[in-house]
Amino acid sequence: MKMLKVSDIVGIINKIAPPHLAEAWDNPGLQVGDPSDNVTRIMVALDATPATISAAVSASCQLLVTHHPFIFKPLKSISTATPLGSQIQTAIRSGLSIVGMHTNYDIACGGLNDLLAQTIGLHESVPLRITTSHELLKLVVFVPVDHLDRVRTALFPYTESLGNYRDCSFASAGEGTFTPQAGARPFVGAIGTTQKEPEERLELLIERANLARTVKALLAVHPYEEPAYDLYPLVNEGAKLGLGRIGRLAEVDSLAAYARRVSELLSAPGLRFVGDPAVRISKVALCSGSGASLLRDAVRNGADLLVTGDVKYHEARDAEDLGIALIDAGHFPTEIIMVSDVTERIERAISAAGCTACQVLPCCIQTDPFRNITSC
Repeated sequence: MKMLKVSDIVGIINKIAPPHLAEAWDNPGLQVGDPSDNVTRIMVALDATPATISAAVSASCQLLVTHHPFIFKPLKSISTATPLGSQIQTAIRSGLSIVGMHTNYDIACGGLNDLLAQTIGLHESVPLRITTSHELLKLVVFVPVDHLDRVRTALFPYTESLGNYRDCSFASAGEGTFTPQAGARPFVGAIGTTQKEPEERLELLIERANLARTVKALLAVHPYEEPAYDLYPLVNEGAKLGLGRIGRLAEVDSLAAYARRVSELLSAPGLRFVGDPAVRISKVALCSGSGASLLRDAVRNGADLLVTGDVKYHEARDAEDLGIALIDAGHFPTEIIMVSDVTERIERAISAAGCTACQVLPCCIQTDPFRNITSC
């Protein structure tokens, strides 16, 4: 059985949270470690702290996957006299690689903000601030009639959905011609003889970011030695992606009642809110972590409420002036939910690859650095 390497897990993470989605100021990806190192145990945590690094090492993990980047700003030196330098040394000496998935995971479809929206009961949520859209290509490939279904099925995992419809394609019948030359190994026909072959023109919509993987899958399954295929750039916009989410509650609720529900759902006893406790809430915007900068985006999109963390005093006053309610559930409670999600998704990807020799562990020792007076 193939032994997984750090680079294999980074590849899985890049599918969950494509690196190109990250904000320009961000620093996701492999922070410490050797991509060629073998991996049999992985730990998932919100932060790479001394405690979580120690937990990963004690659990004999070779990889720690975090949400917040371990190394965020450029380093001028790595000295064990500093906390970060000491942690880097511990990780390297222990053979522990560390990889982060930050704003790329926040923005990605099915990422942290979609997870938060689901957790606090939003329906039909969409990005709050659009930052990018998928760049689309049309792939056209010519396939022998008897191999159409096999090729189409192999390419479906890489195709773009149309709204709520996946596995979309179009095929039309035609005739291909070719004359094999010396040195060729034709699937049909003979050297020096022009061959006429019934073929299907297969058309599929793909995201440019998936191009290399799509072509690799095509070449692996197509019966021809030299498959003919075309790629057309499209003006059509793909799925829109961005920061935060906005959606609706199943039932209208008061701000006070909904705040209590969010506090319970996120285990956030220190939750604060801004606004009239009796105001009716229906349309809700959110941003995990620190998202008060999206306040005006929430107002422009008609939200009654913005749920986020790390709200400052003047941001609360801005919300009052703008006539929108705010819930500050805290940075930690709105993001710690990523641990179980990422653990499960990496597990599923490893299992789908047919590997049973790698275990993924959620880090269970993390706590919010902020304490409430009632919990002290």
